[in-house]
Amino acid sequence: MKAFPGNRFEGMELRDYFAAKAMEIVVKQLERNYTIELGGIEGSTDAWRWALDDTEEIADMSYALADAMMEARKESS
Repeated sequence: MKAFPGNRFEGMELRDYFAAKAMEIVVKQLERNYTIELGGIEGSTDAWRWALDDTEEIADMSYALADAMMEARKESS
């Protein structure tokens, strides 16, 4: 299923669109969690910074949320 059906530039799949939207929330939550674990204050200079190890976790979590959204769509129709 395409994210933008009927548009001549249909583009990405709906699941990918949902994952992209979820990614912002995932990153913000990880930043918040890591900052708290480090004893820092959100938005301060000692807040969490990207690490290469985090990329797989971010992608996995984003697609898990996207899959949940796809299931919710099926159940509501």
